Amino acid sequence: MMLSMQPSVTIFKREFGQFFRSPRAFIFLFVFASLSSGAAFLVGDLLERGQADLTPFFNWHPWLFLLVLPALSMGLWSDERRTGTIETLLTLPVATLTWVLAKFFAAWLFAGLALVFTLPLAATLYYLGDPDTGVVIAGYLGSWWLAGAYLAIGSCMSALSRHQLSAFMLTATVCLLFCLSGLPMVFLFDVGQWPKPIMFVFQQLSFVDHFQSITRGVFVLSDFLFFASVMVVWLTATTWIVDMKKASA
Repeated sequence: MMLSMQPSVTIFKREFGQFFRSPRAFIFLFVFASLSSGAAFLVGDLLERGQADLTPFFNWHPWLFLLVLPALSMGLWSDERRTGTIETLLTLPVATLTWVLAKFFAAWLFAGLALVFTLPLAATLYYLGDPDTGVVIAGYLGSWWLAGAYLAIGSCMSALSRHQLSAFMLTATVCLLFCLSGLPMVFLFDVGQWPKPIMFVFQQLSFVDHFQSITRGVFVLSDFLFFASVMVVWLTATTWIVDMKKASA
């Protein structure tokens, strides 16, 4: 078992280390912490609300992630294709799925690190009031799982694209559709014409609905299974795409 895990761990370390081989990683961490805190204080009126909670902070995450996470995932595969190193990677005696999972978990852990950099905001809230610790933990956990769903989609879009900008745009677009799915405003223009089964399906696909359910401190297994299913589906698609490109090379 240890021998079979060794290639995965080695590749994971390589991929995670890649984030810190350029200043972009530190810029990303700083920008994410600044934007999320700025959205909470300036737009969400965190202090003026008079409530000791991080609701304005977490409510912005689905939309903030649309800007920052595609930038994190866009180079997972497209950069390998651009530099030509993907041919070398895929000739190694390692399963494609191993590469896909290693790259994904490295990016997901890095996204978790970005969330850790926002903990001073939570510390400020504890200094000023007495927030519900369970809800705060749920918010961070929900944000991390939401980030995983974004990054799984980003991995697939990066595998499809040779250029990072294309991967960024595709990822942001697909994730936006998942965020808008199920929101009332989507159906307002012709709500009476939408069959209820279709509306139900759209609502069940909504990232925002499942995310907000978790951030309220309601730990429902179906919400976590939804995000896990999204990750499995898109990472499976990534594996298929990389295998097809490998076969056609």
